[in-house]
Amino acid sequence: MAVKRITTVHSVGAFLAAAVLLSGCDENGQLSLKALQTSPDATVTPATTARLVERDVEAPDVFQVTETGLWDGRPSLGGVWVAHPDVKDPERVIIRNQANGKFVIGALFRRERDNPGPSLQLSSDAADAIGVLAGQPVPLNVTALRREAVEEPTQTTPAQTAIEKPAAVEAQPLDDIVTTAANAIDASTAQPPAAKPTPRPVVSTLNKPFIQIGIFNVEQNAKNTAEAMRQAGIIPQVLQGTSNDKTFWRVIVGPATSTSERAGLLKKVKSRGFNDAYYVTN
Repeated sequence: MAVKRITTVHSVGAFLAAAVLLSGCDENGQLSLKALQTSPDATVTPATTARLVERDVEAPDVFQVTETGLWDGRPSLGGVWVAHPDVKDPERVIIRNQANGKFVIGALFRRERDNPGPSLQLSSDAADAIGVLAGQPVPLNVTALRREAVEEPTQTTPAQTAIEKPAAVEAQPLDDIVTTAANAIDASTAQPPAAKPTPRPVVSTLNKPFIQIGIFNVEQNAKNTAEAMRQAGIIPQVLQGTSNDKTFWRVIVGPATSTSERAGLLKKVKSRGFNDAYYVTN
């Protein structure tokens, strides 16, 4: 998640600094050494900063159900997910175990309505994260999540002395100064090393250029999935996120630059056993 910093510096500090300097000028407008000495009362107004951060917000209008859920006891791929018959598109959701209060961030998929058992089907990782035992139905609340940007204030910069006392100046012979200047000129005429070209980021016009392979509440599981992608010749990304003080890791690949490239990438991902992979914005 990119973080944008916004810094606002009040003009009062600049005014105080200018006032200190002007008070030390003599009648000819020359700056005296006394003006450069530390003033205990003149301080710069501390800078205040703020930053824009993205966070998860529950979106019950997109999807929300409170029903009985079940893990059938079989190990499943794809990390943390839950499936429900009323799902139209894959979503990122928060899954709450109403019995013990535990919750986890995961993916939401569609399941066939005629499958036996409760409407909500849990993956093995989701069941482990929220304390659901195999074959034991539990009440679950599943709510969709959306990202929103909010402004978050940061710690202000401590007040500092406006002008510090200058350090002592060490005298240097004129010959040494001339020699130093000559060396600097020689160095400036030397051919600078060629700069390495900076790789350009991939730009995609697709609305959902990435493919999400899974959401994991254990970092090592996400890394293992990413390694499986690398062995298949696919370059993955492991992205860390938090919601309600819970940390999770997402594994995505992309971005694809065309629909045909994206479809081929999804086919390759599913061939490695990740049949629940789906397109995402980022």
